Amino acid sequence: MSRLLIAMLSLFLSLPLASHATPVEGLLPEPRLGDDGLHIQDWFLQSFLDIGEDLAEAQANGKGLVVVFEQSGCPYCREMHRVNLRDAAIVEQIKATFDVLQLDLRGSRNVTDTDGEELPERELARKWGVVFTPTLIFIPQDADPAGKPANMAAAAVMPGYFKPFHFASMFDYVASGAWRDQHFQEFITARADKLRSEGAEVEIWD
Repeated sequence: MSRLLIAMLSLFLSLPLASHATPVEGLLPEPRLGDDGLHIQDWFLQSFLDIGEDLAEAQANGKGLVVVFEQSGCPYCREMHRVNLRDAAIVEQIKATFDVLQLDLRGSRNVTDTDGEELPERELARKWGVVFTPTLIFIPQDADPAGKPANMAAAAVMPGYFKPFHFASMFDYVASGAWRDQHFQEFITARADKLRSEGAEVEIWD
């Protein structure tokens, strides 16, 4: 997991923020900000903040669970919501394969981890080694934390803002099970090649 985290962070640092000063036709409405300064997505989990229960419910529906840490004022979180999560195709892909639980890196709400420990969001972030926002932690559909912290059952971690193609590909990477025997870099290259062979235009580095 540590090598994957390093690779993901290196990839993230090479990706510049995009500028979207004007509306783009075909995108979903821009999300609102909540009182806590986090962006609101109506399809995110409305949770009692028991990760074991949230995971069990997702699994019962044939899905995995993604825990996303954000914080107020985070420009990369804003980019994720204003670009990636306004793409209807990406949102439908996520909703079909994962439930998404949004947590606040500096928040005080109590969360129960899958090892039974209850602690504020900010302390859970420290426990899981989350130091940057957004950080997305992917727990696959067949995960079984078995009394361990939920992040120990993660298939992948996305530490920062990824451009739409990489972002959507990570959800597919975990949902398809490719994470078990294929590096993410290999996966996105193969995915891009397949889409190009079907006539799609794919630019993954610009």
